[in-house]
Amino acid sequence: MFAALLDTCTLWPSVRRDLLLSLSVEDLYRPLWSSAILAELESSERAKQERRGRDGKTAHQMARHLVETMTGAFDDACVRDWERLEGTFGLPDHNDEHVLAAAVTGNADVIVTDNLKDFPRAYVPRHIEIQTPAAFAAYTVSVHPQRAARAVTKMLARYTDPPVTRSELLDLIDARYGMAEAADALREVFDTGDEYG
Repeated sequence: MFAALLDTCTLWPSVRRDLLLSLSVEDLYRPLWSSAILAELESSERAKQERRGRDGKTAHQMARHLVETMTGAFDDACVRDWERLEGTFGLPDHNDEHVLAAAVTGNADVIVTDNLKDFPRAYVPRHIEIQTPAAFAAYTVSVHPQRAARAVTKMLARYTDPPVTRSELLDLIDARYGMAEAADALREVFDTGDEYG
């Protein structure tokens, strides 16, 4: 099973995060992150909740709950001892060094990020690919479309307030996150009734 280091920008939008982690639950890949990525995620989530009108304490609790839920569900995802490599790659933006350090330390096959320009090919070890979340989702769905469809079905079962239809979710990941290829592949599985094949 291949391993993917999920950058903070990949994990922060909630529906996209849920989709990608749901695919992992179906054993389509192994997710990786670091303490630094989780700290960035927690900070971003706290700020989002405050912008939505939550008081500081509630926003902090919600952000903390998100990180604790992720680390509890994926207890082997957090890469340890990446710090020794931070600053050794010479990336254009030093603030991205921790991402590459965690990817190398965790033996990741791919870094999933919206910020492709921050990881120039010449600075990244050859065995690590750099992919956008949309490209990664398309590839991961293609590995086993039926398992991916099962992941979406289980994901939808959690969406009860308000409920979301399969069509609404696939339209959302297409329109909001540019995941047209993954959405189309999933639609094809559902249209043929082959999600349990």
